Amino acid sequence: MEPRFRSRSYKQIKKKLPSGKMTIHFVKKKVNVAVCAVCKIRLNGVKSDIPAKLKKMSKSKKTVCRPYGGYLCTKCIRTNIKNKYMGTIKQ
Repeated sequence: MEPRFRSRSYKQIKKKLPSGKMTIHFVKKKVNVAVCAVCKIRLNGVKSDIPAKLKKMSKSKKTVCRPYGGYLCTKCIRTNIKNKYMGTIKQ
């Protein structure tokens, strides 16, 4: 086994070859997508990649240019802002 495959970033899959011999294949693990903190739906406009590649990406590809962008979805932001605005009017 090569040293680069001896890490937990690779998933080990046992495959049976046509000859009947068992072998191990190494596959990169999948990266989780960004989700809303409130309703847990996928966030649009936010890239998901391994941390080494995210570091090299520009900020505009990693977040969305609005308040709570990259943390909450548009629907949750809208309700959050409405609730805050209605709270200031009542007081």
